[in-house]
Amino acid sequence: MTADWVVLDIEGTLTATSQVHVVLYDYARPRLGPWIDAHGDDPVVRDAVAETKKLGDLPEAASTDEVVAVLHGWMNADQKIAPLKTLQGLIWEKGYADGDLTTEFFPDVAPKLRQWHADGRRLAVFSSGSVAGQIASFSRTTDGDLTPLFSKHFDTVNAGPKREEPSYRAIAAALDADPARVVFFSDVPAELDAAGAAGWQTVGVARKGEPFGDADFGQHRKIGSFDEVSL
Repeated sequence: MTADWVVLDIEGTLTATSQVHVVLYDYARPRLGPWIDAHGDDPVVRDAVAETKKLGDLPEAASTDEVVAVLHGWMNADQKIAPLKTLQGLIWEKGYADGDLTTEFFPDVAPKLRQWHADGRRLAVFSSGSVAGQIASFSRTTDGDLTPLFSKHFDTVNAGPKREEPSYRAIAAALDADPARVVFFSDVPAELDAAGAAGWQTVGVARKGEPFGDADFGQHRKIGSFDEVSL
């Protein structure tokens, strides 16, 4: 393939799903309430709490415990809802900064990212996790600090839903890129369908043992490792 931009999903593509659903979720879960109480004057936290109350049909006077119950329910259902992602991202950002968290990538990931970057490819991320959480997760990894490799970060707040075509058109516009010169790597066929509809090149990442490891990727290129890719 020939591409100027490489856009990457994270969960199931760069890291094991358990990195998010077990390591990161378990870290954030008990810290949501204390974080909300300790940062009540932070406008970002205040807005996230207000949005949680609205979406969770809670009264404005709802307690922190009631707000956290809604957030935990979304986590249990693995729902990618903006205020939850915002609060998780803030907690993870501090966790990485404090050295409590370290991201572990699949072994083929970091060498390929570094190669693409050295070859002049520009790298971006499109993940349901918040931009703050993304940057934090790349800052402390078993392969070192990878944040300098990435030029742009997108999430469902600044780009839109990952399974909808307009999100990919918005990202291409933000990158000032020809959609045909952008390639997207993801383990979720529906995301690849949306990117393909927006004119992007697409590659399905089917990793053994992952939730979409045996998925039908249809007409999308399919790989089991980044070692199989040449740009």
